[in-house]
Amino acid sequence: MSKPGTFMRRATLCCALLEILWHSVQGLNVCMSGSATSCEECILIHPSCAWCAQEDFGRARCDVIQNLQNRECKTPFIEFPNSQTSVLESQPLSSKGSGPTQNEVIQIMPQKISLSLRPGDQTSFQVQVRQVEDYPVDLYYLMDLSLSMKDDLVTIRNLGTKLTQEMSRLTSNFRLGFGAFVDKNISPFSYTAPKYQTNPCNAYKLFPKCVPSFGFRHVLSLTDKVDRFNQEVQKQMVSRNRDAPEGGFDAIVQAAVCKEKIGWRKEAFHLLVFATDDVPHLALDGKLGGLVHPNDGQCHLDDNEYSASTKMDYPSLGLLGEKLAENNIYLIFAVTRRLYVIYKNFTALIPGTTVEILDMDSKNIIQLIVNAYNSIRSKVELTVWDQPEDIGVSFTATCQDGQPLPGLRKCSDLKIGDTVSFVVNVEARGCPLRRASQSFTIKPVGFKDRLEVAVDYLCDCGCTGATQTNSSACSSIGTFTCGTCSCEPGYLGSHCECQEGESGDQHFSACREAEGKRMCSGRGECSCNQCLCYESEFGKVYGSFCECDDFSCARHKGVLCAGHGECHCGECKCHASYIGDNCNCSTETSTCVAADGQLCSGRGRCVCGSCQCTEPGAFGDTCEKCPTCPDACGTKRECIECRLFNSGRLADNQTYTEDSAGVLCQYKTENDCVMKFTYSEHANGKSILTALKEPECGGGPDAFMVLLAVVGSILMVGIILLAAWKLAITVHDRRAFAHFQNARSRARYEMASNPLYKQPASSDVVEEDFSMYDKPYNGGLH
Repeated sequence: MSKPGTFMRRATLCCALLEILWHSVQGLNVCMSGSATSCEECILIHPSCAWCAQEDFGRARCDVIQNLQNRECKTPFIEFPNSQTSVLESQPLSSKGSGPTQNEVIQIMPQKISLSLRPGDQTSFQVQVRQVEDYPVDLYYLMDLSLSMKDDLVTIRNLGTKLTQEMSRLTSNFRLGFGAFVDKNISPFSYTAPKYQTNPCNAYKLFPKCVPSFGFRHVLSLTDKVDRFNQEVQKQMVSRNRDAPEGGFDAIVQAAVCKEKIGWRKEAFHLLVFATDDVPHLALDGKLGGLVHPNDGQCHLDDNEYSASTKMDYPSLGLLGEKLAENNIYLIFAVTRRLYVIYKNFTALIPGTTVEILDMDSKNIIQLIVNAYNSIRSKVELTVWDQPEDIGVSFTATCQDGQPLPGLRKCSDLKIGDTVSFVVNVEARGCPLRRASQSFTIKPVGFKDRLEVAVDYLCDCGCTGATQTNSSACSSIGTFTCGTCSCEPGYLGSHCECQEGESGDQHFSACREAEGKRMCSGRGECSCNQCLCYESEFGKVYGSFCECDDFSCARHKGVLCAGHGECHCGECKCHASYIGDNCNCSTETSTCVAADGQLCSGRGRCVCGSCQCTEPGAFGDTCEKCPTCPDACGTKRECIECRLFNSGRLADNQTYTEDSAGVLCQYKTENDCVMKFTYSEHANGKSILTALKEPECGGGPDAFMVLLAVVGSILMVGIILLAAWKLAITVHDRRAFAHFQNARSRARYEMASNPLYKQPASSDVVEEDFSMYDKPYNGGLH
């Protein structure tokens, strides 16, 4: 059975050989273009180059193996170091973390590896990681006890009991500790006047009594005694500082590095909960108080108080992350909503940290801790420690779906007990000056488990051990090594047969690359059929005809080969993870991963470590912004229809995976049914869709009943309007009649008593006959 990474190493070598052979067909052989004068120089040119140490073989000793064999170089004389991987320790992964029979819990495999690396060559090996079930948990609760947190202190009086009950569902081995912080007790961070020394809340009407200010106080070491935790918390009182920021990062460093006093167990999962309602002080803020000494990251707890609080500056984010990683501590920022964005930015700079939103009175602290713990345990991320400068390391992750993800070193959406694997590619970019063995460490963030990697460099040839001084093969005036002569000063030639300064046409024939070309390419002088290349202030000039140098390659922003490759005879030989004519293009994809785990948010492609957005309207570093893109629910509608109804454009072309978490989506189908589903994205870019229930569909309406309903509605509206009109008219008439009656009753005189009216007088003198007026009118005058 082949060793881990053997296949990939052979594949890489095969590709390199094909590359060399292709260049050879085109007239460029990278092995011969370097014109190496020694075996060591040859193997440094390219991983595919070999050296023939056979005597009287000729000048072109550095070539690919196939060419050397075709030119009858015997196999025992061919020097071709191969990179190798040896597994030194590989104990199997554990399945459970706690129990009386459990000895050493193993969560990474293998544990020790030895690499023999040839410069420019790559080798690879596989690493497996598993988060075991029922792993012991140590949780240290670090609380801000400034005055603004007084309500929160009341809320967590019985935190220990409730938290232990919740964590018992996740592990049978849980311990809890407590610490508190305020700020440095010096001006301008705290009140330093004498009247505030014992009571910083003096004369503060809203809260007149509080304890003196302090930097960090370790209250309770990690323990499984829940009652003890509750008792210590109930004893605590708030203090008061002067400015808004707190000294919490001082406290985090002390809680991380004072391992014995805090009580961190080596075999436990370390959680540090940091609860606050304000921003922290950072490095250089201490200069405002005259603190010029940088934080040294050491433990300074005397009588459980941080004794260097008023002597050293606040820690930097870099120091904070380093100490947390060294001690395998996961940091949980529990902060109020207005601070979420600030601390979220901190998590990007400090590996192994998460941020959760804390209610104003910390009522949700238990659920917050449980959620953060589950989130942490759902992902695995590898880091590299003490990586040598001339060693390149890259990763390919294979998560639960089994698909390799080049450039990624993290897997998400895992369940406890899941096993994930990573292929680690390692390349030696050159040979260290001292040729000493080096080492580095690969470890998952927050794990105590680690993989130790020892590295040896294959920079020497085996034939060097048979070196002969004053050899007869070198006219007794040179040293014979690996088939070539290293002549004494003043002598030249393949066998040291010439002296410098000798002239003659017979000594110039081999100094021209081709007829008509300049002798020694114009960058050297010919002596005894050998080109002696001139020195250059820009670098080295070399080659059989001085045709090569190490400074004429393409540059990027003024840097030769962008600083990610070596210049060989005018061509950049890129280090691992870089390609391009000037080696400025990175093949790493981790910088292209968006917050949702997708490469370029699924809207572009990763080119040279940067996202090139292909979706119209998409922009941002990871193409995460796209106002004109369809919403997430709309883009996955067709897939849901396909899987549930086997209809739509995507029928028989998509897969469907169930998941219980995601964005809630709903829409109406063509049959007016309401479809509900959730949508989320996996780290590898695949969509996870879950139908919550069958579509809600109603029966078709009855046309006759609809007609009756419409007619009835019209009639009902008409009747209502008519009744309203009749009622209005009636009310109006009654009001007018009442007004008339009221006016009549107010009249002061009757017609009979009117003083202006007189009875007509009668006379007996003249009597006329008016009977004629009693007859009907017949329409004419007579």
